[in-house]
Amino acid sequence: MEEKHCMSCKKKVANDQGNATFTCPNCGKFEIVRCGNCRVNAVKYKCPSCEFEGPN
Repeated sequence: MEEKHCMSCKKKVANDQGNATFTCPNCGKFEIVRCGNCRVNAVKYKCPSCEFEGPN
């Protein structure tokens, strides 16, 4: 099983409280992974497939 890492800070998200995994809201082709800390602090991420940047 592949370990998931936050798109912003590259931290492992296994057992991380508040993490989120979702498909890109723009293209729907790439899985976005965010740790709880980056979500709370609204740290930017970029989809490698379509270059969409979030959070808005």
